[in-house]
Amino acid sequence: KEREWDLESVIRYIKVIGGPPGREGLLVGLKDGQILNLFIDNPFPIVLLKQQSGIRCLDLSASRMKLAVVDEHNSCVVYDLKTKEILFQEPNANSVAWNTLNENMLCFSGDGCLNIKANDFPVHQQKMLGFVVGFSGSRIFCLQSVSMTSVDVPQSASLYRYLEKKMFQDAFDVACLGVTEGDWRALAMEALEHLDLKTSRKAFIRIRDIRYLELIHSIEERQKRGEGNDDLYLADVYAYEGKHQEAARLYKKAGFASRAMDLFSDLRQFDYAKEFMTGSDQTEVKQLIKKQAEWCNTTNDPKAASDMFITAGDYKSAIEIIGGNGWMERLMEVARGLSKAQSEELNLCAHYFKQNGHHSYAADIYTRLNDNKALVELHVDTHHWEEAFGLVEDHPEFTDSVYMPYATWLAENDRFDEAQKAFHRAGRSDEAGKVLEQLLYNALNENRFTDASYYYWILAKQSLDGTTGDEKMSEESRIAKFDEYYAKAEMYYTYQAVQKYTDEPFTSHMPEVLFHIARYLLNLLSKSCPPGISRVKTLYTLAKQSQQLGAYKLARHAYDKLQGLQIPPAFQETVDIGSVTIRSKPFHDKEELLPMCYRCSTTNPLLNSMGNRCINCQQPFVYSFYSFEVLPLVHFVLEDGLRDEQAVELISKDSEAPAAASQDQWQESASGNVQSLRLTDEPESSNQFTAQLMNFEHGSTEYRPVVATRAMLQSMHESEVVVQKWPSPKRWNFYKNIMSDVTVAMDTNSQKIFLAEDYDLLVLQNKLPFTHSSTQLG
Repeated sequence: KEREWDLESVIRYIKVIGGPPGREGLLVGLKDGQILNLFIDNPFPIVLLKQQSGIRCLDLSASRMKLAVVDEHNSCVVYDLKTKEILFQEPNANSVAWNTLNENMLCFSGDGCLNIKANDFPVHQQKMLGFVVGFSGSRIFCLQSVSMTSVDVPQSASLYRYLEKKMFQDAFDVACLGVTEGDWRALAMEALEHLDLKTSRKAFIRIRDIRYLELIHSIEERQKRGEGNDDLYLADVYAYEGKHQEAARLYKKAGFASRAMDLFSDLRQFDYAKEFMTGSDQTEVKQLIKKQAEWCNTTNDPKAASDMFITAGDYKSAIEIIGGNGWMERLMEVARGLSKAQSEELNLCAHYFKQNGHHSYAADIYTRLNDNKALVELHVDTHHWEEAFGLVEDHPEFTDSVYMPYATWLAENDRFDEAQKAFHRAGRSDEAGKVLEQLLYNALNENRFTDASYYYWILAKQSLDGTTGDEKMSEESRIAKFDEYYAKAEMYYTYQAVQKYTDEPFTSHMPEVLFHIARYLLNLLSKSCPPGISRVKTLYTLAKQSQQLGAYKLARHAYDKLQGLQIPPAFQETVDIGSVTIRSKPFHDKEELLPMCYRCSTTNPLLNSMGNRCINCQQPFVYSFYSFEVLPLVHFVLEDGLRDEQAVELISKDSEAPAAASQDQWQESASGNVQSLRLTDEPESSNQFTAQLMNFEHGSTEYRPVVATRAMLQSMHESEVVVQKWPSPKRWNFYKNIMSDVTVAMDTNSQKIFLAEDYDLLVLQNKLPFTHSSTQLG
């Protein structure tokens, strides 16, 4: 659509002023001084105004109520379109533009300067070449030759002029165009001091000052309730600003002198605070003295502070200062000046005496108060057991309060036998096991798995000797309980290495040792997983070490198991990568890693459904309890009618005479028409033991141990037999070392068997299992 207008004079300047679709408008300036408004849908021009000189540039304000014109004389004239009056004019202008975001702000250029004018305030100038063509917010658009540039101009000057006139809303509008945080704070503070809370709140929101926003909210709430007056509100503002003297004067003027006193008391300016004390109120005097005492205490003058607290009658605070500094003689003087009715203060004195090791002073105070319960607790906490026992004789109701902590103290100091006697003395033999179980619970909560294994070992021994509190338990039940606790002790002892490997940056164990430990532990966890032990960490350790050592089939099995468990985020990436990379490895394990049974010489797979047993003869493997390598030991039991001690005596006897031995070495055999005489290297009894090694049913799930006769035992040398001597009623375990070149050793405390070099290492490191005591070579 096109429209044409015929005008009376030459057009000097046209500006598009926009409008609704189809009704857009143009602002036209003519050479004869006319200023017209043209609309596309109106064929007739609308005359806005006419001036004497020609038009060079013009612009309409955002509300279309003001018109800025630059004439041929380089004067910038601003008109009010409603009244046609000149609002103001400025010289030296060649172009002009209104701020599109602020009705009262324009800019014009001329003589190499940029001029910004807000309202009727003086013009703000800065150097700039070119012609102004637009002004939006704090950015001015200028045409220089053939290029368009934008200039960011500060609005601070205009802001502060509005603040001088107390025009806070107009100042806020200018600040929204773009000012610094310091300018926002100046606006917020100035408005707040003049109680323009609305503008101040909006300004503080801009700079996110929660502290002053809370103050404004408090003032508004009080204004709604009709509390206080403007002087009180302004005093709060001055106090927030740090103008304390002005705030105090306004508090006093508003009738709140106590607030002025509190203000200076909080500032530790007690001399100023005294000036605002009203009358001779003793409560205020004591309160001020207490605050001054608190200040002295924080400024490292506790002696003066304690004296002030005593003067103010605050004995509790004085006692806390004196006791905290360890002035026991001074504390005793204060305690002697207290009456029996001041029980709280006396108890506090006793607490500090007890804390500083003055047991007798504390006991005197509790005796004064006739507080036998506190006296018992004092003796118990300070481990004055004889005094505690004497008090129990006179007051039997404190029996549990004394003997329970006493037994716990003994147990914590590894004096479990004495702890048992203490419980028996109190008639509480069942509590001994509870103490140990509590120690065990704490150890598991704190991930002290070595300590947990030690406590389970103690519980296992106690279950055999009948000191667990249930003396009516049968021997079979006691042995079953022992086996349960002993298995858990093994689990926690081995899991300690796994936990350190997964949670700590370094480990002292070799990859082969970690591999054997993880595999051994995983077999123990096949039925159940005790509290504190992570099946994920065990499988993670086994997968990592298996992949490193070449047990790829076992590693794949471990990764597959991990995929069905909840994996911690720290392990997730490693498990995912390992699960993928293991697919590129062969589906078998290295032969040198496969365990061999020394009874039937069967090589067992690493993935063993039988657990830590041979898949052929079902004999349990015997591991060195450090490296967890399979030891060349064969388990055997004694024939009926032979006691454990007798078997040891038979093994310890001297061997047969050489001549007799030489005669026994000849064996005669007959087959058809052939008779033969064979010289053997071993006596017949040894051959009988060797023959029994294969005395089992292939494919059977029942374990049939070797049964040793008297003759077999006599033929054995003491150095090739290892005996686990369990406490009664559990029978001893007998093992024969079938490889004489492999030296084994046994810890007589835990009854664990080791390779000799493993045992020597543990002794040197003082890390033998289940024990904190010295050990011997078995």
